[in-house]
Amino acid sequence: MVKAAPQHRVAREAIWQHLAIAALVAGLLLPLSLVPAFQLVEARFYDIFSTFLPLRPVEPGALVVAIDEPSFSEIGHRWPWSRELHARLVERLRQAGAKVIAFDIIFAEPSTPEADAVFAKAIGPDVVLASDEVATRLDQGLQVTRVEPLDIFLDAGASAGLTSVALDGDAALRNMPIARDSFAAQVLRKAGVTVEPPPAGSLIQYFGPPRSYPTVSYYQALDPEAFLPPHRFKDRVVLVGLSLKASAAPDSGSVDAFPTPYTLTSASLTAGVEVQATIIDNLLHGFYVVPISRPWTLALVSTVALLAAYLCRRGVNWRSGSGAVLMFVGLLVGSWLLLRFGRIWAPPVLPVSAALLIIGARFGIDYARERRLRRAVSHAFSRYLSPDLVAQLAHDPSALKLGGERRNLTILFCDVRGFTSLSERLKDEPERLTALINRLLDPLSEAILAEGGTIDKYMGDCVMAFWNAPLPSPDHASRAVRAAERMLDAVAGLNRVLRNEEGDSAPVFAVGVGINTGDCVVGNVGSRWRYDYSVLGDTVNLASRLEGLSKEYGVSIILGPDTAQAVRPNHVLIELDRIAVRGRAEESAIYTVIPPAAQGHDADLRELEELHPRLLAAYRSGDSALASRHLERCVLLAPSLSTYYRKLKEKIAAAA
Repeated sequence: MVKAAPQHRVAREAIWQHLAIAALVAGLLLPLSLVPAFQLVEARFYDIFSTFLPLRPVEPGALVVAIDEPSFSEIGHRWPWSRELHARLVERLRQAGAKVIAFDIIFAEPSTPEADAVFAKAIGPDVVLASDEVATRLDQGLQVTRVEPLDIFLDAGASAGLTSVALDGDAALRNMPIARDSFAAQVLRKAGVTVEPPPAGSLIQYFGPPRSYPTVSYYQALDPEAFLPPHRFKDRVVLVGLSLKASAAPDSGSVDAFPTPYTLTSASLTAGVEVQATIIDNLLHGFYVVPISRPWTLALVSTVALLAAYLCRRGVNWRSGSGAVLMFVGLLVGSWLLLRFGRIWAPPVLPVSAALLIIGARFGIDYARERRLRRAVSHAFSRYLSPDLVAQLAHDPSALKLGGERRNLTILFCDVRGFTSLSERLKDEPERLTALINRLLDPLSEAILAEGGTIDKYMGDCVMAFWNAPLPSPDHASRAVRAAERMLDAVAGLNRVLRNEEGDSAPVFAVGVGINTGDCVVGNVGSRWRYDYSVLGDTVNLASRLEGLSKEYGVSIILGPDTAQAVRPNHVLIELDRIAVRGRAEESAIYTVIPPAAQGHDADLRELEELHPRLLAAYRSGDSALASRHLERCVLLAPSLSTYYRKLKEKIAAAA
């Protein structure tokens, strides 16, 4: 129970951390929804979602009589047209059976008395005329002026409907008019349908691009028998209005057309009269869309933030990423389904933004943690590995398995010859002794790291290293042998430098190297207070033993049998002897390497490779005379092995 408490505490801290992130993100995003620029982003999403498989009325609620370019061409009059012409249109539409005739035109100024009288005479209870509200900003405040049709027309029985609309910041028309006497509401009342105003903030559901509603030209409606099929206007609500690509008159100020959600796909504006027809169907069938309230927005964003935090509770990985993608798709699809079937608009921008911010924050935390881990790995292994290996481990820390694993490794031990006598000689100068050994260990270590080795430890004047861990190295045996050859060159170079610095009194260093290959256990070895990344096994013990035998055999490098077998194709090897190895019933051969600089002519080398096995065979068979003859020749062929052959000669003589 005592050990579990810290884990529970860490878990609680992680939970509170995620809750805090979720609360912070939700708290920052909710005020953002009040920013006009952000509201336009949500409006664009509504444009896209509302045009995908929208609801459509079975039968359009209105028919449009368009004052369009063909009508101007056929009628031949400049705008504004005579009200006598409009009176003629009303009479023809009424004769054709129109149920309601609505003009999306404001007749607020008188024309000629005769024309106004003719138009007033044609007007009846089945006619709706447009009115407008004009807002003027004054020093004292905002003045709203209602622009109504002339009293002569209202007295004749016509009703006035308010055509004013509220545009969004991008000039698009998305908002339903909420006035009780709106143009669309008045048209429906004339048609015998009473509707309630939609809730404030309701959005228009459009049904298609421009000219989606049944439309006839003005000149066709003046003579329906000639241009239109029979009963085209029978019991229909007819809206009359401008439907032009350009302004009807140079001084009219603007075109009566608006950007709608379908402008994104059609690149065209929708005529105001067609927008009024769309609003009529929205009111008639309840197709308008109601946005969710602020409390519901808060609840939705908070829920999504908590869900995103839960998905990332264990970091950003493929599972949390897949969950996040599913959540994003669910939010988008759910928003569309709610719009399509519930007529409710829940903008997905804020919830998706909340999820993205939380996932991004978690990714940033994970990235920072990963950077700290890489720095820790680099710092821990920079004292053991070459810079290239440290870079690989930092890039892929999973390549390092802690706790121990079985792996085939090559182990190298390097010991300084005569260090004991040097220490005795410099016992009164410990600083100089330390400086000398450091100057020697530095190039020895550099030789190991240059071949991708891992420095296990320094033991006084001895260096232990291994290859093929923590990162794999297929040619680890060859790398260890090359490192040993580099060590010999480094020692020779240091001796030359010391001789130049101190003359004949300078110390002369020599090293012995033992290399062995075999299966080992590699990993963190030690206690919970202190541990090292090290290796264990008989392979390590044999490598240490071979390093000790190098002095006895008079060579600088001794290889174990498995190492020799691995490097034989690329190195010249000479068998030194056979020794007992733990775990093997038979004695195993040990070898040395003839350095490239000491190999001499190819003919001499081939002769040595043939003659040396004969020498060992004669020695082991007890033929001392033959062994001695072969030995004399081998000394001439390989002067670099003269010390070894001298010691072997002593053994032959002792055996004789």
